[in-house]
Amino acid sequence: MEGSLSLIIIIAITAGISARVIANFFRVPSIVFLLLFGVALGGNGFNLVQPRLLGDGLEAIVSISVALILFDGGLNLKLQELGKVSASLRNLITIGTLITLIGGGIAAYWLSEFPWTIAFLYAALVVVTGPTVINPIVEEVGLDRRLATILEGEGVLIDAIGSVLAVVVLDVALNPAAGAFEVVSDLGLRLGVGGAVGAIAGWLLGKFLQRATFLAEDTKSAVVVAAVLALFGLAQEIQSESGLTAVVVMGIILRASEIPNSRALLKFKSQLVALIVSVLFILLSANLSIPSIFALGWGGVQTVLFMMLIVRPINVIVSTWNSSFTWRQKAFLAWCAPRGIVAASVASLFSILLTERGVNGGESIKALVFLTIAMTVFLQGLSAKLVAKLLGLTQGDISGLVIVGSNPIGILVARLFQANGQRVALIDTNAELCKQAAEYDIPAFVSNGLDAKSLAEAGLDSVGTFVALTINTDVNIVIAQLAIKEFNPPKVFAIYVKEVESDRSQPEVQQAFSARVPIKTWNQYILQREVRVGEFLLISEEIEEQLNRFNTLFNAGMLLPLLFERKGQLQIVSADMNWEKGDRIVYLLYTPKTLPPAQFEVLPPNTLDITPVVLSDLDIAQKTSDSTSSSLQKGKNGAVSSNSDYFLNMAKDILKRRS
Repeated sequence: MEGSLSLIIIIAITAGISARVIANFFRVPSIVFLLLFGVALGGNGFNLVQPRLLGDGLEAIVSISVALILFDGGLNLKLQELGKVSASLRNLITIGTLITLIGGGIAAYWLSEFPWTIAFLYAALVVVTGPTVINPIVEEVGLDRRLATILEGEGVLIDAIGSVLAVVVLDVALNPAAGAFEVVSDLGLRLGVGGAVGAIAGWLLGKFLQRATFLAEDTKSAVVVAAVLALFGLAQEIQSESGLTAVVVMGIILRASEIPNSRALLKFKSQLVALIVSVLFILLSANLSIPSIFALGWGGVQTVLFMMLIVRPINVIVSTWNSSFTWRQKAFLAWCAPRGIVAASVASLFSILLTERGVNGGESIKALVFLTIAMTVFLQGLSAKLVAKLLGLTQGDISGLVIVGSNPIGILVARLFQANGQRVALIDTNAELCKQAAEYDIPAFVSNGLDAKSLAEAGLDSVGTFVALTINTDVNIVIAQLAIKEFNPPKVFAIYVKEVESDRSQPEVQQAFSARVPIKTWNQYILQREVRVGEFLLISEEIEEQLNRFNTLFNAGMLLPLLFERKGQLQIVSADMNWEKGDRIVYLLYTPKTLPPAQFEVLPPNTLDITPVVLSDLDIAQKTSDSTSSSLQKGKNGAVSSNSDYFLNMAKDILKRRS
């Protein structure tokens, strides 16, 4: 017997890790292959893994594993990120849970013909989604941070709530004489006790890790695991079924603590949980009876489809009714709700308990839960990336721009993106500059770019590009780092100076426009109306000649590339830009009023084919009194004309002479 048990564990570990490796290779949620491998190795397949031989040990393995999985989920949540979607998340795990419970119970009763108590027990088991299936989907799809946060937050928090809710419904199934008040108070007591104990334990553990500098890193990780298991057992002793809530809250509180070298702890936990999930799901799916799934008939399939296509969309619509989520984001939330390891684990435990108490339906519930897991994972999990792409929610499709720095260049870049049909926003501490931006219908926020809340209000969690364009290059780097840390947008740019060419200290922050941008100088050029916006298209036959003439002006400080359009997408020019044929380059051209027109004959012939925008018409800012006086004086002397068409006519004359 001992040899058989050892062999079961060895096969489960090997199969679980193999399934995860294959899933990573094909870039699909690992639960897909874990489910297939488990069924294949179980009693309905090769019969190599027989979890029933573990006896009561299977129940202990499941309980401990679920506790560690939920703690890891809580540890991966950030309170500040939850705050950005707090209202919608609160609704999803409260109102949404109730909607799923009622809708799932009705579906199981009418379509699968379960008794009411067993139908609602099934519904309570499948209110959960779970981080083990949601997180890989979020990473693979590449969602914006706000949408990813609400999916991850729901997956972690609803696991604990759903598990406790399922236990309460199980009590009702086993004790049908219990009243409604008793049921509700029992649920509140378990959640309250678990939350309080978990919060205290998380705070104490955080303080201990902060001060225990004598501990080695591997020992710290072992201490955390021991603390989680001890807390789970203690909470269960204080109030039955409160342990899951306790470990989730403990994880959230511990993540909020300033723990030295927390990355090492997170890495260890993720590796441990990956192993636990792999082994546990192999054991549970190997213990599944395939004939019991077929016994459900079409009623079981219809029940799951009703949950996916009716109940979940209603849940999302109600929960996000007054939120700022777009209809595309809501549609993805409505589609992406695969069930995972917690639903399978609790269903397996309940099947055992119902059978022991002589209640019919335990095996049917487990079968319907696993059918729900299989259908949601295969239909929703495997199609998530395609659905996100169709809805324009993948990082490659995310558009929009947030700029810190409402100076002339910042406003100009915002207007160009806005004209391209993209959503833009500006942030600056100067209220007057923000007011000027607002005159062009550009949302402007009077705030410090180092305030994460202001960045969130500007919509940084749902745009594709962030740019720090203040005149202080050191501040730009700090702001860009904050944007990456808190929101991680697909593209982050900043105007800053690289001290040495090999400096790689800011690998995720791209230099905007060029290696060294005298932003104060170019802002002054705009204020003095001595620049023009031009654009030209790189043609394959002339690309080398075009770039040579382009670089001549660039190296002379007469031209500053701002944006480029490639494959229909407008983007910020980076300092290490590699141009390609077909690129449409938008640039600023310095046209000083004291320079005669002949100086511009080095321009490519097609540079000014498209009528440039007259920047003076933008009314970005009024010239200083000195600049105004100087310009008027020059007009009187006949050196230049103050007419806004002067440079346009000059360009046309150049082109006429060239032709």
